[in-house]
Amino acid sequence: MSLDRHENVNADLQAKYQPLMNSACMRRINAMVSRVAPTDVTVLISGDTGVGKEVVARALHLHSRRRDGAFVKINCAALPVGLLESELFGYERGAFTGADHRKAGKFEQAHRGSIFLDEIGEMPLSVQAKLLQVLQDQQFARLGGEQEIRVDVRVIAATNRDLGPYVAHGGFREDLFHRLNVVNIRVPALRERPEEIPVLIEYFLAVYRHRHGAGPRQLSRATLERLCQYTWPGNVRELENIIQRIVVLGTETVLTELEERKKRPSRNDADGAAASTSPHVADHVVGLKELARETAKATEQAVLKRTLRQVQWRRVTAARRLGISYKTLLDKIKRYGLDLGDS
Repeated sequence: MSLDRHENVNADLQAKYQPLMNSACMRRINAMVSRVAPTDVTVLISGDTGVGKEVVARALHLHSRRRDGAFVKINCAALPVGLLESELFGYERGAFTGADHRKAGKFEQAHRGSIFLDEIGEMPLSVQAKLLQVLQDQQFARLGGEQEIRVDVRVIAATNRDLGPYVAHGGFREDLFHRLNVVNIRVPALRERPEEIPVLIEYFLAVYRHRHGAGPRQLSRATLERLCQYTWPGNVRELENIIQRIVVLGTETVLTELEERKKRPSRNDADGAAASTSPHVADHVVGLKELARETAKATEQAVLKRTLRQVQWRRVTAARRLGISYKTLLDKIKRYGLDLGDS
């Protein structure tokens, strides 16, 4: 891959995503994309955070008959349930407080194109039901509306978690899972495709040198070796961030951070357990993840307590308000040790 090819990084969208298809495992994915893209089959892309699931989704779109249509992305984990539903399906004027005009949703915007539902495992059950209708009938009604809107949309979904346990525990609809999982493409972690690292380094150097108007054309041999030996728990996204920092700061000393990560064992290693991503993940990285998880748990527990108190512990009503199944609600009550005394 020549650097000159990337001097105008916006010239060819397809070339932009080609660097991720250079390892043996990614070439197999590329071959599957080539077979699946010309069809309208629904695809579920799985893999760790930062591995390049969106890259595969865009490749599916770019190789399809819908390539001239819109590619619309929405992150299902980034929006609360009410806002997610209105973003996906739109709303009519007066549908809720503040809805002073009609708004088309993402599905309407993706008509004759593709819609990419990222982090599909975070989608609330109430929205899952409406998504299932779209997959089955290719039609839906906006919030506050009665008129059925028909769309021609190819659905591509992605998840960084195994949806099987969610289906088993009632957190994800089984019928929707089977509708989405017609074709499953798993994107391997970067540590599983180390031969791709030098290609990505060259690509990101060109991209950010073009963007910032400065930076090295290539890295020193010692730096390349250090980057290739690192296990990249943050996958392609972490590699991209490091290369951008090298370009912006004009120095390769930022790699000291990576060296420190390799020296310190993860908290899981200290406990004698295998790390979920890599045995070289730094303590402070794991700590941030644990902090995020603990914050999410505390927030969920507070919402559960408040909702149960509001409905006087009528569990069926609470489950309906929360947009989860009755069984999932019971599991969460048990997990957090909640009882009537918490009211």
